[in-house]
Amino acid sequence: MRKTGSGTAVVDLGLALNDEYTARDGKVVPQTCFADVVVWGKSAEAVNAHLKKGDPALVEGGLVTEQWETPQGQKRNRLRIRATRVHFLKPRGNSGNGGDAAPAPADDPFA
Repeated sequence: MRKTGSGTAVVDLGLALNDEYTARDGKVVPQTCFADVVVWGKSAEAVNAHLKKGDPALVEGGLVTEQWETPQGQKRNRLRIRATRVHFLKPRGNSGNGGDAAPAPADDPFA
């Protein structure tokens, strides 16, 4: 977790999205897609305090495109998820939801 100049908490995290499909030969093929997520404000503080690597979570939010230029003059961009809410899910074998992080506050610069 880091803080902006105005003191707003920010957390960047990677999310693994696991899925599977059935190939033409009938075999089930697992696949994983990785997504970058940014969480702001009180939600970021909750994520920092309660979410650990490998913990299941459900992220609600929108997509944002970030653009920048490298020192060598190359233009770069990436698509990220700006989380508005993160749900902490209990590991498999436990029932129910482990709780929710608060929605992103009004000081979210991407809102």
